[in-house]
Amino acid sequence: MPGIDESLLEAMRLPGARGALVVDWISGLALGAVGDAPGGDAEATAAETAELARQAMESGTLAPADDGGTGTVGKEPPVEDLILTSADAYHLLRFVVTTFDSTVFLYLWLDRADGNLALARIRLAEMADRLVLG
Repeated sequence: MPGIDESLLEAMRLPGARGALVVDWISGLALGAVGDAPGGDAEATAAETAELARQAMESGTLAPADDGGTGTVGKEPPVEDLILTSADAYHLLRFVVTTFDSTVFLYLWLDRADGNLALARIRLAEMADRLVLG
């Protein structure tokens, strides 16, 4: 099972990848970074994307619907991922489910001209499932 560094290097092998981070959305700290960051500052990118992640995770509007009594709601984060688009890039945030507090996400900065958003989303989900923290 890959750790942070291995997962980030795997993310950078995706077509169009410009940079990748593992971020704690509670503290806003980058736990790992590789490649470039928007604006050239990985720590600023971590803090700013953590704010987006925090808003999404704490939103009652984005919470899953009632599970009909099966007990599955609450075991997974309410949001799987966020996709933001700009004129020249895609920004993907994929939340990582952990056995402790699930406050970590993978961030990928993807060039819009060279990247494949669907493939990147699928691969980030796979990476998040395999990521070992600690």
